[in-house]
Amino acid sequence: MLRQRTLKQTVSTVGIGLHSGKKVSLTMRPAPSNTGIVFHRVDLNPPVLIELHPEQVADTMLCTALVKQDAKVSTVEHLLSALAGLGIDNLYVDLDAPEIPIMDGSAAPFLYLFLSAGIEELKAPKRFIRIKKPIEASKGNAWAKLLPFDGFKASFEIDFNHPAVNATTQSLEIDFSHQAYASEIARARTFGFMRDVEVLRSRNLGLGGSLENAIVLDEYRVLNQDGLRYSDEFIRHKILDAIGDLYTLGHGIIGAYQAHKSGHAVNNLLARELLQQQDAWEMVTLGEKRKKQVIFVDNYVFAGI
Repeated sequence: MLRQRTLKQTVSTVGIGLHSGKKVSLTMRPAPSNTGIVFHRVDLNPPVLIELHPEQVADTMLCTALVKQDAKVSTVEHLLSALAGLGIDNLYVDLDAPEIPIMDGSAAPFLYLFLSAGIEELKAPKRFIRIKKPIEASKGNAWAKLLPFDGFKASFEIDFNHPAVNATTQSLEIDFSHQAYASEIARARTFGFMRDVEVLRSRNLGLGGSLENAIVLDEYRVLNQDGLRYSDEFIRHKILDAIGDLYTLGHGIIGAYQAHKSGHAVNNLLARELLQQQDAWEMVTLGEKRKKQVIFVDNYVFAGI
């Protein structure tokens, strides 16, 4: 039986919010079985707890943001993606600002923190959402689907009319039964265009963005001196985001995710639609022999992060 996971010990870090530009102190603490992922705004009086759920997502403008009353936790997708990648089910996430720190723009720093703290298996069985019939959500010409599949794989298509993006792959499929999240997805960074900077900052977005935490493109090329980490880093980051967005469900998925030009809004619509159609899925547990068919594995080599 695959069992639920949490951290062995508390781990902390400090960073900058991508959109707020504010310093953030982040602490992640072990949680008991069946707790789920719980965010804790410790800077508020009284502190506010926000439990992870697709219906708690109230803002999808260039990030996924959870909201409860007047309390907000933005840019949760990279952290959630790392949690999904390691199969961590239960965690307390304490922060003193309205946004998770962006770190280097990928999920890799969070993986490193979690592996440094160690992963503890709990006694309770790990539960997965198994897709029984197709579910789809769309907005304009963007769409995303979940389909029955014995494992977990993600297929994505992007369509950015930009020379640097056109030079890379704009469609990709990753089958996590055979390809590792840590090496294939985790290091892919968020990206943005110089032409959008002024508009974003007029909306108080992207205030903490820089070449240190994002791929930045002008009209023709990538401005980062070190270039891309993957030849197709753009689409790999979109898959990273999708994995994080889907983990607002609180469980890993046994099924196939397919998307065309999807983003945080469509991914959230898909998660909500799934929960509404209760005949389209079931909650299951898995034996140890099925471990290779789900997204996470026991140990990642640090060099691969």
